[in-house]
Amino acid sequence: MHGLHRPLSLIAAAALLAGGLAAPAQAADWSDTSIGYRTGSKYAEPFNGKDIAKNIVNLNHASGYKYGSNFFNADLLLSDKIDPAGKGSTNGAQEVYVVYRHTLDLEKATGSAFKFGPVRGVGLTAGFDFNTKTDAGYNSKKRMVVAGPTLMMDVPGFLNVSLLGLWESNAPYSTFTGVSTPRYSYDTHPMLSASWGIPLGKDTGFSFEGFANLIASKGKNEFGVATAPETNIDAQIMYDMAALTGSKGKFKIGLEYQYWKNKFGNDTAGAAGKGATARTPMLRAEYHF
Repeated sequence: MHGLHRPLSLIAAAALLAGGLAAPAQAADWSDTSIGYRTGSKYAEPFNGKDIAKNIVNLNHASGYKYGSNFFNADLLLSDKIDPAGKGSTNGAQEVYVVYRHTLDLEKATGSAFKFGPVRGVGLTAGFDFNTKTDAGYNSKKRMVVAGPTLMMDVPGFLNVSLLGLWESNAPYSTFTGVSTPRYSYDTHPMLSASWGIPLGKDTGFSFEGFANLIASKGKNEFGVATAPETNIDAQIMYDMAALTGSKGKFKIGLEYQYWKNKFGNDTAGAAGKGATARTPMLRAEYHF
């Protein structure tokens, strides 16, 4: 239980933050909060050539208000012993990864329409990522701030496409060498990002959801090694179990697939090896409240 204390404390803090975002319901035009679970046996990590099994619990919140929208997600990732918690450990690594984005809708903020072609609106997005991982080789402590414009496409559901600047740093610690690396800032670099949730037909209960990130190289890493551009595509087909629950949008199950090349900027053609590219099928379930 001691190994779980820190990740669970971070998840509890994340839950309080999401609860704070959800609390002012009177101010929200819409709001959706969910707890999810996904699992797979073919996760990958750089410098580890073996398939890794992981169980992932997540807390997700999305809402819209007078001037824009909020998105928050916290993942608790629990690996099997193939991704060990430390040098010589038979316990699996634990990680918390948090994402927050706020998008200011320029039409709502200014009263002027920003519609053209397939674009129904334009926004300005800002937010952050951070993670903390307890593992054998790197013990990531990522911090990243993001900002840039967003195009909101005119589709059923939503499709948002953003061009974001990334300001990222990390301060890893290796249990193999016992070396703690001072916090290091990478080069500022761009990311082309898309996120979507699109119903598949009318009243079928199926939807196509996910995100795709194309991330440029962030220069040299903290060890002086050149980083590689990343491709991270995570998509799922979800089915609304309204027929069983009697309530639309409460419980969803589905299949998910992630393709992540050059994970965290590690070149899969270099020393990081095949573990730097993930091809991961997953089962996913969500409860919305």
